[in-house]
Amino acid sequence: MKRFNLITIGLVFFVFGCNFSYIDEIVAVDPGPDMEAPEIILNYPVEGTLIRVTEQVTSITIRSEVKDDIELQSVIFSLNGNEIGSFSEFRDYRRAILEFDYNNITNGQHVLTVTAKDLSGKTTTKSVNFEKVAPYEPIYDGEIFYLPFDGDNMELVSIRNATRVGNPGFAGTSVVGSNAFAGAADSYLTFPTEGLLHQEFSAVFWYKINNAPDRAGILTIGPPDPNNPNNMNNRTQGFRLFREGSPTRQTFKLNVGNGSGDNWFDGGGAASINPTENTDWIHLAFTISGSSVAVYIDGQVVSQGNFPGIGWANCDILSIASGAPRFTQWGHLSDRSFFDELRLFNKALSQQEIQAIIDTEKP
Repeated sequence: MKRFNLITIGLVFFVFGCNFSYIDEIVAVDPGPDMEAPEIILNYPVEGTLIRVTEQVTSITIRSEVKDDIELQSVIFSLNGNEIGSFSEFRDYRRAILEFDYNNITNGQHVLTVTAKDLSGKTTTKSVNFEKVAPYEPIYDGEIFYLPFDGDNMELVSIRNATRVGNPGFAGTSVVGSNAFAGAADSYLTFPTEGLLHQEFSAVFWYKINNAPDRAGILTIGPPDPNNPNNMNNRTQGFRLFREGSPTRQTFKLNVGNGSGDNWFDGGGAASINPTENTDWIHLAFTISGSSVAVYIDGQVVSQGNFPGIGWANCDILSIASGAPRFTQWGHLSDRSFFDELRLFNKALSQQEIQAIIDTEKP
């Protein structure tokens, strides 16, 4: 009974307060004059985007953000001059997050244009150029993997993206193409090794060294280490290309597992550079056959020797720019250097073939 009386009294005071304006009424606020034209942010595609898929015709998800100081009236999307999307109703009339799929992207150059109009008639237009390129076809004999690092981490033979660990980035410079990979602390890329492991194997790429830290993994394909799961160093299978030394002397070394043990290919002085003097790109390569291994810098042999043949058991991960996660015991972790034009082969390249790649790619 007491509860009923309290509720009744509360209602009386509420009605009484409303009748005598004790509660503020909603009052429209003048937003002021419309001073600014709409602002357009295109999140995808962006200028220079390259779309690489196996299909001749594909779809993309267009993502954008449009803002206005007062109120948006309409946003229109056009592709190559033809309207493909239009919006005129917005949940937030000052800021619209717009996303939609377009399903008819063919090979070739394309221009996406966004036109935004506000209630006062001010109009903003923004365009970006992007391209759907035909699927990559290997250009060298035995080439099975090609990663150009042109603003993304997509491998073009299989058309699959790397798994990013940490926060690797891009260099803003390159030997070939529009960009290169830039390593970062506690960061690297991985790929599954399916289709990459053969009794003959070669890797070639361009490299711009950063001598901090003074040791780092460069390329690694290795097995797990059941004896040291948190500090792996099982060298009986796969390979480990790495560098170590001091700020003024870095030596490149290759370790290759033969199935039951491992073989070292350390060129000593021939495989060493002074990072404070040699600040240009260098070309690194190594080849593995059933009888020998060779390591090259700028097309010259810096280490070679006999080898009984590589073992690949349980080697399911390729790491780029780190020894992690399979070669960590000696501290050969993330490499902050730049990488460009990484290619892998299912054959042991000759010195002449390596030099031909260098001559084709170098500026």
